[in-house]
Amino acid sequence: MNKTSRLCLVIIFTVVTTVTNEFVYAQSAENAWTELVGKRFSQHSEFTFVEHNKTLPNVLLYGDSISIGYSSTVREALLTQANVYRIHLNGGDASSFISKMTKMHNTMQNPALEDPWLFNWDVIHFNVGLHDLKYLNNKKLDKTHGKQVSTIKEYKNNLKNIVVYLKKIAPNAKLIFATTTPIPSGEPGRIVGDAAKYNAAALEVMKDFSEVAINDLYTFTKPNHKAWWQDTGNVHYNKIGKNAQGTEVARNILAQLSTINYQLSTIN
Repeated sequence: MNKTSRLCLVIIFTVVTTVTNEFVYAQSAENAWTELVGKRFSQHSEFTFVEHNKTLPNVLLYGDSISIGYSSTVREALLTQANVYRIHLNGGDASSFISKMTKMHNTMQNPALEDPWLFNWDVIHFNVGLHDLKYLNNKKLDKTHGKQVSTIKEYKNNLKNIVVYLKKIAPNAKLIFATTTPIPSGEPGRIVGDAAKYNAAALEVMKDFSEVAINDLYTFTKPNHKAWWQDTGNVHYNKIGKNAQGTEVARNILAQLSTINYQLSTIN
């Protein structure tokens, strides 16, 4: 075999090997999502990978553990109405919102994936608050000796940045801000009444963004708060509460989807 022939074989082998490796190691969106979610949440139905249906609008839920609690109900209510996604983890406080969204989009929109997210958001339903108003001492809830995560001034500034960010990355999406649910008596790291104060601050911010719809989950939840509590002094909700909140969230989402000419059923 002469030198030219050997060179040709080397080139062919290199090309074939490169193509084969790319084919073998190309990752699916589902695998990328599972890795993004991580072990902690991967076994929870709220974080199940969503198979994209091109014929349906796309909805994103962003929020903390309260939103995790109602995510499954929203999905069930909108099963034939929309692709309902949620942020890949607990949304936490307002200061972490943009970095978490950016990480999710960078991972799931990566063109190296076999089937990256190529769709746009039609509705983004979001909330931050419970993790901003809490008090921590050595990373543990402690309203007596801890420091509050975000002052009202910091919260308002971060919330403004969130809305500006969402309008930039999803200019055609309908935005819905959900108010923060009430704080029960006896909660170890949060003060009763602070949810109302932070909601008032959030609504002040939203006055500058009249296009953002408000889902007042605080007012919706408060009359039933004791009946819906998971445990005394716990900010989380039992099954009845989660289902009720999820149905209310779905109703608000459908109201926004109806404004962009989707023919959808009504949530009662």
